[in-house]
Amino acid sequence: MNYEEVLKLLEKEYPGKAVVKFDNPFKVLISTILSQRTKDVNTEKASKKLFSKFTTPKQILEARVEEVEDLIKSSGFYKVKTRRIKQVSKRLLEDFGGKVPNSMEGLESLPGVGHKTAACVMVYGFGEPEIPVDVHVARISQRLGWTREKKPEKIRQDLLKKIPKNLWLELNRLFVRHGQKKCFATKPRCSDCRMKNYCDYYERNVRADNKK
Repeated sequence: MNYEEVLKLLEKEYPGKAVVKFDNPFKVLISTILSQRTKDVNTEKASKKLFSKFTTPKQILEARVEEVEDLIKSSGFYKVKTRRIKQVSKRLLEDFGGKVPNSMEGLESLPGVGHKTAACVMVYGFGEPEIPVDVHVARISQRLGWTREKKPEKIRQDLLKKIPKNLWLELNRLFVRHGQKKCFATKPRCSDCRMKNYCDYYERNVRADNKK
């Protein structure tokens, strides 16, 4: 598989935005929780409003439930998410001295934090190599033929085994950008894609149709 060549093509497509470690892993953790079952634009809006008032586990834990719900309402399922980020804040204060753990094991010990959220925090919160598998990474890696797995954690494990570790850090960022701009769930812009010559989906669905 031409993993490195494909990622180089994507870097040319979406240059100048290499993963930069956030100054606050807590914000990455909470934003990723807010991103569950919603669109990126809604996550961004909710996170911005929340962090304009509360930026630490202590502040979120002490905030009124109704106020937090109002701030994150745009993320959807805001009552459940409010309860979850308060639970996470409480655990961080009780078990980790108010700091976000910088290991997959520590992160996954937090309430409601699964593999994807933990991997996102490792990459975007600590700048550590991991592969968070969201809808974009799942869809694009399947279309490229890099995995035949269906479940996110099985996809992650498959990619971790196959892809060289030095490529992990940028993969999520590049696939997310490509999924947002061209490799849509429906009607992907295959004819305008730099990766089409490496893509199983293009070979089977677009090029095959053009030969008929």
